[in-house]
Amino acid sequence: MEPLPHGNRRDFLKFGTLAGLGLGLGAIPSAEAKPDPAQLKHRAAAEMGATRPRPVGNKPVWDLETKPQEKIRVGVIGLNRGSAHVASVAATAFAEVVAVCDILDDRAKAQAEVVRKKTGKTPAVYGGDEDVWEQMVARDDLDVIYVATPWEWHKPMAIRSMELGKHAFVEVNCGLTVDECWDIVDASEKHQRHCPILENCCYGEEELFVLNLARQGFFGDLKHGECGYIHDQRVSGTGPKGYTFMDAQREWRRNYAALLQGNVYPTHGLGTIAQYMGIGRGDAFKYAVSVSSPEFGLSQLRDRVKPDRDRSKDQRFVCGDMNTSIIKTELGRTIVVQHDNCSPRPYTRGNLLSGSLATFAGYPNRLAIDADNASPLLDPKEKRNSHAWTYEGDRLKKFMAANMHPLLRKLMAEAKQVGGHGGMDHVMSHRFLDCLRQGITPDLTVYDAASWSALIDLSDRSVRDGSIPVAYPDFTRGGWKTLKPLPIIS
Repeated sequence: MEPLPHGNRRDFLKFGTLAGLGLGLGAIPSAEAKPDPAQLKHRAAAEMGATRPRPVGNKPVWDLETKPQEKIRVGVIGLNRGSAHVASVAATAFAEVVAVCDILDDRAKAQAEVVRKKTGKTPAVYGGDEDVWEQMVARDDLDVIYVATPWEWHKPMAIRSMELGKHAFVEVNCGLTVDECWDIVDASEKHQRHCPILENCCYGEEELFVLNLARQGFFGDLKHGECGYIHDQRVSGTGPKGYTFMDAQREWRRNYAALLQGNVYPTHGLGTIAQYMGIGRGDAFKYAVSVSSPEFGLSQLRDRVKPDRDRSKDQRFVCGDMNTSIIKTELGRTIVVQHDNCSPRPYTRGNLLSGSLATFAGYPNRLAIDADNASPLLDPKEKRNSHAWTYEGDRLKKFMAANMHPLLRKLMAEAKQVGGHGGMDHVMSHRFLDCLRQGITPDLTVYDAASWSALIDLSDRSVRDGSIPVAYPDFTRGGWKTLKPLPIIS
């Protein structure tokens, strides 16, 4: 759902003036309000990491149970990215797409037709206006709202949905600031509605394989992870139909490079490592340190394409091409998180997990196993060489197939047919909807959504202040100390 280029009351371009004020992102008001530079204050790093008291009457939702339902009724806002969710819900026997919404009326009607062809039922269509989503979420025949719009819309849409009694499934990132993340947590606790982040990478084949082994103790004591989002997006597509980050249709995303100096898209990598380590359930992020390289990619791209039809020609990009953030956890573990979307490098999310008995590394997948690893999953005659990966290539594929996550054993064939990032979109959506069907808590809670997304703000603050450590807020308010890591999802 693309925001209007002009006149949008939540027009994120209005935040562009803040970039020159030397203010951290934590000082930016919520997306509903127009920023008033005269009222902004420099948010100190210590203040950003402070735990806030739980509002009176709010209750934790990490073990929230709701009434089981035979059919889950769904509304989807934002039908560019949201088209994958429409396809997944339409393919789920116990769910129904009741309404679809997009600022582009033609796109909303097209997705309604997709549902009709698949299910024989035509969902209600909302489109053509930036505020029409409010009419959709006010319906009394919806159980869950998928929020798949540009980032600055995520908080207001999620909170309004929960206020009206719906669960909110929110695309990455769930919030742009620490303040927004706290607001979403408080809303979920106040209204006792689930608000998981739609982090599809947690449901990829490789990621679920690693999670499966980690939950069985295969890696021993976990100590280090590496992850990221390295994806050259300067030019998307090929030939005359290709578009660049300078084009108006990419404007909403490009604007963040003119505002932020840290990691603007952390959750694809960080979410998976956090799941492996049980962050929020037995461990927690303690502080983050962030550094950024110089900025060359977008400026040089603009010089080459010489845009003259939109505002990119006047933008000053402040976000370094490569951001590297290091997180220290309460148990002493370390996590490296990187972001770069404008350098000539092959796509990678890293996905490295290291423990006392084994290490997995992705892109390409490799597995090293310590000689003392006595896991029943291993052949005791297996020879292990400290100078080589124990499993890689075809041998690793066979090992992964033999130790496939039970959720994938159940859904793999269906997910491949539905599609969406190799099927991971459908596995995630099906799992979340099935949790609502059973009345149990989804695997990814609002606390995960907040802690993973908060690195945007924390990394920006660290870079602006000379790469100082910035304390991490505890969105569970101490709950992580007694909560147990999730079991192997079945």
